[in-house]
Amino acid sequence: MTTKDAVTVLYDHPGPKARRLNLVLTVIFGALLMLALWWVLSTLADKGQLAADKWKPFLQAGTWTTYLLPGLWATVLAAALSVVIAVPVGAALGIARLSDHAWLRRPAAAVVEFFRAIPVLILMLFAFTLWFTVFSVSSPLAGVVIALVLYNGSVIAEVVRAGILSLPRGQSEAAAAIGLSKSQMMTSVLLPQAVTVMLPALVSQLVVVLKDTALGGLLIGYVELRRAASTAASFYKNLLPTYVVVGVIYILLNVALTFAASRLERRLRNRAGRSDPGTAGAVGTGTTPLPGTSTVAAANAAAAQ
Repeated sequence: MTTKDAVTVLYDHPGPKARRLNLVLTVIFGALLMLALWWVLSTLADKGQLAADKWKPFLQAGTWTTYLLPGLWATVLAAALSVVIAVPVGAALGIARLSDHAWLRRPAAAVVEFFRAIPVLILMLFAFTLWFTVFSVSSPLAGVVIALVLYNGSVIAEVVRAGILSLPRGQSEAAAAIGLSKSQMMTSVLLPQAVTVMLPALVSQLVVVLKDTALGGLLIGYVELRRAASTAASFYKNLLPTYVVVGVIYILLNVALTFAASRLERRLRNRAGRSDPGTAGAVGTGTTPLPGTSTVAAANAAAAQ
């Protein structure tokens, strides 16, 4: 059965009456949406929020170089540091939770469940205070990064664990059949395939990391994009336009991150397609991979036999 046939079975094509109803509902919804947009813009115009002097500061270089760009850099820096540390930490915890050794599996599970249960705001306060207590110097950046690593590393650990468990059991059995150890099975067979499965969830979590950096400006004085924009709005007396611009900046950042992750996912899927199990199945009758054949393809071939 083709994909088109499967879709036809699961979904009845609308008839003439249903198509007319859908068209009428679409027109009504569009009209209501335009009416709501007109009402919002009219209200803002009456309040003077659409006046040119409210938006003029964003056409001046000083607004960007003094407030927005330094805040943007602080946001990207905190998010990048948190991601670079949280991803390997989360991967290690997720793999540890799948360990056959209870002395490794249980502490990893305790760490993950503990830090997933604590709000990020409390973690930031804790990390900021701990850093000051240990080093006798305050560091809002350290507080933000430590809190985001602890929380998001625990969430990523669950994403990694779920991604690995989602693979067919035959993959593990096939890897064992070709003589791989548990560590080789994890690094050479399971993780490469699980990456494409868990990439959408990972991207969603990375977007959360980027947005959660704003909590540092609210709580521990980290001057990120939102806090810098708030300072600019207080100076120019244009709070709403400033937050509209900041919202657009956040949207562009998240769209760029999602686009980059989508391209990476396509490349990973294409690479996996080039090392399809059919390649390994055609070059040998046993389970031992021939030179030039990937370990994943050999495991797939073993699973197919």
